[in-house]
Amino acid sequence: MAEIRNYTLNFGPQHPSAHGVLRLVLEMDGEVIERADPHIGLLHRGTEKLAEGKPYNQNIGYMDRLDYVSMMCNEHGYVLALEKLLGVEAPLRAQYIRVMFAEMTRILNHLLWIGAHGLDIGAMTVFLYAFREREDLLDCYEAVSGARMHATYFRPGGVYRDLPECMPQYKVSQWHNEKETRARNENRHGSLLDFIEDFTRRFPTYVDEYETLLTDNRIWKQRTVGIGVVTPERALQLGFTGPMLRGSGIEWDLRKKQPYEVYDRLDFDIPVGVTGDCYDRYLVRVEEMRQSNRIIRQCVDWLRSNPGPVVIDNHKIVPPARATMKDDMESLIHHFKLFTEGFCLPAGEAYAAVEHPKGEFGVYILSDGANKPYRLKIRAPGFPHIAATDEMSRGHMLADVVAIIGTQDIVFGEVDR
Repeated sequence: MAEIRNYTLNFGPQHPSAHGVLRLVLEMDGEVIERADPHIGLLHRGTEKLAEGKPYNQNIGYMDRLDYVSMMCNEHGYVLALEKLLGVEAPLRAQYIRVMFAEMTRILNHLLWIGAHGLDIGAMTVFLYAFREREDLLDCYEAVSGARMHATYFRPGGVYRDLPECMPQYKVSQWHNEKETRARNENRHGSLLDFIEDFTRRFPTYVDEYETLLTDNRIWKQRTVGIGVVTPERALQLGFTGPMLRGSGIEWDLRKKQPYEVYDRLDFDIPVGVTGDCYDRYLVRVEEMRQSNRIIRQCVDWLRSNPGPVVIDNHKIVPPARATMKDDMESLIHHFKLFTEGFCLPAGEAYAAVEHPKGEFGVYILSDGANKPYRLKIRAPGFPHIAATDEMSRGHMLADVVAIIGTQDIVFGEVDR
């Protein structure tokens, strides 16, 4: 009989299931993991330090690039911290728009997660299904900000601009003839709100399709049930938040427990797991997509019947309209000063946190009264999760590490900031 040997194995950073630049050093007893040591630092982009050298309004773009799957949610935490120090509040319409796009971002995040997690474990089809719906939501991003990913749409005092009255349409090309193009443009003839409403009607059926592919799939359950179990007490001690905490059965969601923006006016539920394994976390995220769809629908209904300003009227913080800026000298000066110097925050400190798709995303700002932060600290939700990799994977097989990394839903932009 062959002798079982102990190995030290490098998992990543080039491994397709390492989700970025994670280097995991595994100590193996045969095929069983005795220790998992996550190494970070291969990406290190120094976001917090870079942000301390830039005016406040130029840092919003850095937030997008932290967790590059949940762009607007990162902006949200940063902008709320700025508003806390400035002592301003966004108009009600802007708050509804922010919440609507934050929930779209949650769906975008979970779609990429379910597609990539499925692909890691061996379910290839769901990846193609999830990306079909992501396309529609990225079109909404593009309609309001001009960018498909790094939107920089949330601004201190509101949002960049109101929702557009028309959607971009597909054109006839060498790949799509006139009949196909007409079919693709069928739900694009109205406003952005019409397009989003149409999406909310279709989306529950799509989630049913993902569940048909995975939820009762024998192989999916064999790969996820009983893998990476974390007890509720241990999840709290490890600093888990978001679906990782709720999957262990703890009903903690900042949108309900510490409501911000207009979440206290909306009707939605918090899904929780029972066992705290990979399968429970999968079920929690799937149900979160359904709940986000509910929230978006309520926001659409409110936004239809309540026009109004989407940003505060303070040109020390918000640039004047371009038309005004080209006619009025004072507006031109405001515009010039705002985009060269930015604005100063009063001396003090503020921490604002949002319920990010991956957990609690918090931004701590320490201001000395200048136009840039004296200190900026980001509380990234993925960081405590990756710290628990050793505990979650000890005693499991090598193949289970892939499922555990997948269930953590880590993105290295925010972990290795």
